[in-house]
Amino acid sequence: MFDSRDTAKPMPPAFPRWLGDIGGTNARFGWQASEASAITDVHVLPCAEYDSLKDAATAYLNLIQRAAPASAAFGIANPVFGDAIAMTNHHWRFSVNELRCQLGLERLLLINDFTALALALTQLPDNAKRSVGGPNATPASDAAIGLIGPGTGLGVSGLLPLGYQNKWIPISGEGGHVTLSATTQVEFDVIKQLQKRYGHVSGERIISGTGLVDLYHALGDLHGGAAREIVTPAQVWERALAEPNSRANEAIDLFCGFLGTAAGNLALILGARGGIYIGGGIIPRMADRFDRSPFRERFEEKGRFKGYLEKIPTWVITSPISPALQGASRALSLGIW
Repeated sequence: MFDSRDTAKPMPPAFPRWLGDIGGTNARFGWQASEASAITDVHVLPCAEYDSLKDAATAYLNLIQRAAPASAAFGIANPVFGDAIAMTNHHWRFSVNELRCQLGLERLLLINDFTALALALTQLPDNAKRSVGGPNATPASDAAIGLIGPGTGLGVSGLLPLGYQNKWIPISGEGGHVTLSATTQVEFDVIKQLQKRYGHVSGERIISGTGLVDLYHALGDLHGGAAREIVTPAQVWERALAEPNSRANEAIDLFCGFLGTAAGNLALILGARGGIYIGGGIIPRMADRFDRSPFRERFEEKGRFKGYLEKIPTWVITSPISPALQGASRALSLGIW
């Protein structure tokens, strides 16, 4: 987290506030007029169409025909350790302090995007999430909650309970870059193929948009065909829908299996008996195809701890408006956390 303020002025008004969810592919912005107000004027801008975050943010203000408010909070798909930001999965680089001044803000709070999303989890209504498997799973009210989600990259976060007044501490880490493990021979073979290209094969190298394409290509290499005609995740998905017995469907099952393994690992590491949420832009689009994938089986497949994981629910976040915007707003209100 980095909180940039104009220290020559008193603390700016909390509302209205400008909210952002900045990913490697899209930048989402919204506006909140008051604490009791819903987030409105939500627009999604493709990052590739803008040279900088400043340009994308300015374009948003032009769209909604408003001047910048005093306060803003943006979640960004990147580690946030200080003023200097260089995005992992996009070319934007900037100073938070300079960006605040360029946009005419008195306060700009920048946090990791999945930390922002985690802050919204306890406030998600039932119609903004969908249960996946686990018919005997029930969330524990006093336990940690995990969050994982593939998109341009692989986001990982969670919430740890403080034990009083329903207070939670969000986790800000880079769990998407841990070393990915294999549990089947095909997975071992796929990882071996990708090691030739990347050396270190992290979760994000496979459980992400580009990772799905790499999975498809790796399967082609293993089966003796180059299979380089597909170059985007959307093309993998289209091929899978058109040809149920295709290599594309095999890639999707591998993708979901790897995600299940990673989500199960996260649940064990955090003791996330409060449940695991799946965010990001890829899984919600799969709808019931995800339900038929190996995800839940692989989530529970942890030997002696299978019974432990069977009791943990898993949900796909389906909210049409990015809950990370709500989380960014909450971060702005919390002050110290």
